[in-house]
Formats: sequence, C-alpha cells, structure tokens
Amino acid sequence: MGSFPILTILEDSQVSPPPATVTNRSLPLTFFDFLWLTEPPINAVFFYDIPITKSHFTETIVPNLKNSLSITLQHFFPFVGNLIVFPSSDQKPEIRYLEGDYVDVTFAECNLDFNDLTGNHPRECDKFYHLVPLLKRTVKVSDFITIPVFSVQVTLFPNNGFSIGMTNHHSLGDASTRFCFLKAWTSIAQSGTDELFLTHGSLPVYDRLVKFPKLDESYLKNAKVETFNEEYKPRCLSGKTDKVRMTVILTRSVLNRLKKLVLTQLPSLVYVSSFTVACGYIWSCIAESRNDEFELFGFTIDCRARLDPPIPAAYFGNCVTFCGNMDKTKLLMGKEGFVNAAKLLGESLHNTLTDKDGIVKDLGSFEDFLSELKPTTMIGVAGSPKLKFYDLDFGWGKPKKHETISIDYNGSISMAACKDQSEDLEIGVCLSATEMERAEFEEYFSPNLVTLFSPIPNTTTKQPSSLTASTSDIASPPLLCRTTVHRRFKLQPTNLPLFSTRLQLGCTRVDGSGARA
Repeated sequence: MGSFPILTILEDSQVSPPPATVTNRSLPLTFFDFLWLTEPPINAVFFYDIPITKSHFTETIVPNLKNSLSITLQHFFPFVGNLIVFPSSDQKPEIRYLEGDYVDVTFAECNLDFNDLTGNHPRECDKFYHLVPLLKRTVKVSDFITIPVFSVQVTLFPNNGFSIGMTNHHSLGDASTRFCFLKAWTSIAQSGTDELFLTHGSLPVYDRLVKFPKLDESYLKNAKVETFNEEYKPRCLSGKTDKVRMTVILTRSVLNRLKKLVLTQLPSLVYVSSFTVACGYIWSCIAESRNDEFELFGFTIDCRARLDPPIPAAYFGNCVTFCGNMDKTKLLMGKEGFVNAAKLLGESLHNTLTDKDGIVKDLGSFEDFLSELKPTTMIGVAGSPKLKFYDLDFGWGKPKKHETISIDYNGSISMAACKDQSEDLEIGVCLSATEMERAEFEEYFSPNLVTLFSPIPNTTTKQPSSLTASTSDIASPPLLCRTTVHRRFKLQPTNLPLFSTRLQLGCTRVDGSGARA
C-alpha cells in the first residue's frame, strides 16, 4: 500500500490589492538594497496552535487571510510587485508594481507531526521545506529581467493548527520592513478593515531618504547586474538534507550570568550586552563542531536611527550595515574561547557605533577587512530580538513557534525575543547532524553556566520529573550523559524531553521561586 503524500494542495490563489486602490508605481533601490540582489531569499514560517477542522480552515481562515492580505497590499505595494534589474549598472534596479500584479498564495494540508515541528529539539530541516513556498520563476526579456519578490503558503495540520510560510527576495526589505508589513497584515486580519491600522499603525515611508550616490554606484557595480540575464540563480530550498535545526533558549538570568563571566575575565571591556554574549556563546559552540582554520561571525545593524540625519523607523527597504569579527577556530573553543568571542563581537559593535566617520561604509572597508584573513566559515545572524515576531496575532492567538528556514543554506543562526519573556532570547541553529552532535548544545545550555563548559559525567542521571528547578538544582544541575542523546540520535519526538529539560531548566529564578526570571 502506497504512503500518503506529505503535502496536499487545497487551493492556489492569486491575491491583488483591491481594485483601483494602487496605481502603477515603482520604488528605486539604494546601495543598502544592492547588497542583497544576488543573495538567497528569506524563508520563514509561523506556526499557530489551534485545533481546527478542515471545513473551518477553508470556510473561515482561508477567506480571512486572503481578504486581509489584499487590503494590506494596497499600503505595501512593493510586496505585490516585481524586482526589475536592468543589464547596465547605469540604471538602478527597482521594484515595480503594475495593475494586475498579484501575490501567489497557496493553501495546503500537511500530515507531518505538528508538535514535532514546533519543538526545540533537533528536527530534520527538509521537513520544513514543505511549508514555505518558492518564488515564481524569473522572466527574462531583452531590456531587463523580472524577479518575483514575495509569496505565501498557508498549511493546515488538521485538529492541531496551521502554519503561514513566507518567502521574499531580500532586496524587498530587511527584517524591520518585513515586521512592519506583518504587523499591518495581522491588524487588518483581526479587525477585517484597515481602520485600526491607519489609526494606530505606521504607513511605510517610500521616499528614498538615503542618498549616497557614490555608494550607489560602487555597490551596483559590485552586484554585476550585467550578468543577471545569464547567471542569476533564484529559488533555493531543496530536497533531502542531513541538516537538523535546533532551538536554544537563553533566559535573562542565563544572559546575566554570561555577561558577569565576561566582565569578570575582562573588567575593562568597553561593550558587553545580552546580544554579544549570546552570539559569542553560539559562536564558541559552533567552533567546537568544525575543523575550520578561521571563522567569521557577522550581523547587521539597523541604520535608520543612526544616520545623520536619522530617517523614520517606517522607512521601507533595507537599511542595515555589517558588523562582525573573525578569529582562529582554536581561539574560540572552550571557556576562554567564549570569553574571546564575546570580546571580539563587543569591540566590533562598539567601534562601529562610535566611528567618527559614521556608520555607513564603502565597499573598500569590507574588502580590506576580509583580505586580512580568509575565513573558511561565515556565520551570520538573521532577525533581531528587538522585533517581537511572537506578537503577530492574526486573530487566532500568537504563534506557537517561529522558524527562519533560510538559515539552512546561508550559514546564519536566527535570533528573536522569546514568546513568553521578551528579555529571553530564542536562537535557531542549523547544522549537519554530525556538527550538532559535536557542538553539544544540550551540554552547554544547562543552568549551571557559572561553570561554563564543565565536563559531563560518564553516567546518565535520572531525568527530572518537572521543569521547575529548586535552588539545589540550580547549584548542582542534573547533567545528561552525551551518549544518552547522541548515540540514539534518531531525531524522533522521543528525544524531546532530553533536550527541552536541559534548555528549560534555566528558566527559573536563582532563588528557586519557580517564577520566570
């Protein structure tokens, strides 16, 4: 007997703005956008935990999402447009909307395990590929090429919930722009109209307020748009892979202890934050999993408020600059490696934010930086803890889980504020199964972070019956033997307690009150 298909398509829709609400328009790109012209698209998925039937899904949720998306698109026209790239660097690329353009929206049904997909334990990456759409194919004509920029897939998990997967071309906008769009969409979905959004929300600012003509010229030349007709490669996502994704929760109390550890070792360090110690911690763990010589860890900084003069927070598009550092892998490993990683990232961030020449740099500065050492591994950060993606409620409750799927192929980790405690950090990591084993995240993310990277016992300790730890648990936490997890690394839901217990033990106060720190 044949197996059932993982995904069944229920409806393929084309959603446009309401008639006569948007005229033909175009939005020129800037050097901030040119950086992303050839980069892979952004894939993300939100899971909503609601026990719904197929009939309720098709009769209520589907029409609501289609109608609210249509209304939202009239205010965010680039999401329904196309990226137009000309064959000469003398002509800037633009996002162009023409009447009749639409967003592809797919509605589907999936038989994968909803609870497995929304867990924190290692899960097979390729399972998530069924839940996010590909962008339409590029259309090439003599004068330019047309590249679709946005698509949506809504997937039902009968009696468990549904997911909303989205794919966008990175030139459409950065995380801040995507978040503004989603805030508008969720507001309109809840109320049925755009009245509340227009009263309390922020309309996007399309004026090209970022004006650095020399940077526009150099960044566009670097993008090599003249080769797009022959060499442009869109789409991404793929089939079976050996990669697994895991979610790590760093609570506020854990982050504070990490900062204290760094400052104890380096009392004169000029910049220490939750972000830098979290990134340093992940960087050090990943270094343990690889045999590379040099590693680069980078992230982006939102420039809107940091330009001179500053531009509005609702500025539409990309407006971020790069910051990061690199070092030899062997200097990033162990307790000293973590402290070194936090130091490198803190110093880089401080230097970037206080540079007397401003935050915007020309390409030469990046090329000089990369020419000093040739990194064999590059790790980036997707997302931002400042953007509250877990507040995105379409009317059926906040998401149970948010995953950035595109970290699977672009060497990034994802970072966001946690659902329940915004001062806690949720970090998504994607590695091969072998690398995930070597990184030993379940060992490092225990409550006893004062003794960072302490050796693991050789015997398996009985698993705690509760996720609430007492003061004695905090002082001497139960540590699982690495063989308990790795020698039976089958990526099944049965592994969930092993990982979630280790991750969640750090969620109690040191005073043992049982309340979230």
